[in-house]
Amino acid sequence: MADAAGLPEAEAESQLIDLAVAGLVTRTPSEFGGWGLTEAGRVEDARRITGELDATGARDAVAAAYEKFMVLNPELLDLCSAWHLRTVDGVVASNDHSDRAYDARVLERFVDLDQRAEAVCADLAAALPRFRRYRTRLAAALDRAQSGALEELVDSTTSYHIVWFQLHEDLLATLGIPRQ
Repeated sequence: MADAAGLPEAEAESQLIDLAVAGLVTRTPSEFGGWGLTEAGRVEDARRITGELDATGARDAVAAAYEKFMVLNPELLDLCSAWHLRTVDGVVASNDHSDRAYDARVLERFVDLDQRAEAVCADLAAALPRFRRYRTRLAAALDRAQSGALEELVDSTTSYHIVWFQLHEDLLATLGIPRQ
């Protein structure tokens, strides 16, 4: 959460506790638990986002960037599938990552996608500066993967795929589009 918000952990935790006291978030305790919006938090988030779009006049720019993002989204999903699965002799199997050349080709396709996503992120950051963190986080995840931490493509909480998913969720919330 702190990484996503660009805050030190202690500050993020303090803000989350304040939001919990206000009834806007709740913490789910468990091994995979975390913080989530309450119903009141969703309503308040929607109110704040609508106010932000109205105050900045950024709705059209964000909507245009979202359309460009959605052109890239199926490719990202295909890349995640290619990372986890591969076809060998006509049989789809789990990618055990023993074929370094195959993994290198998939990684190169991530690099290509990222180059095109950079323009979308720039459009979003120009419309609403809070979107700037996504570009930084996507680039950092890809840099880590290219440096050998291949789990940073799709298999960690800071992976390219997770940051992309968070950007997608933020765009849907910002534009008031329900997830289907």
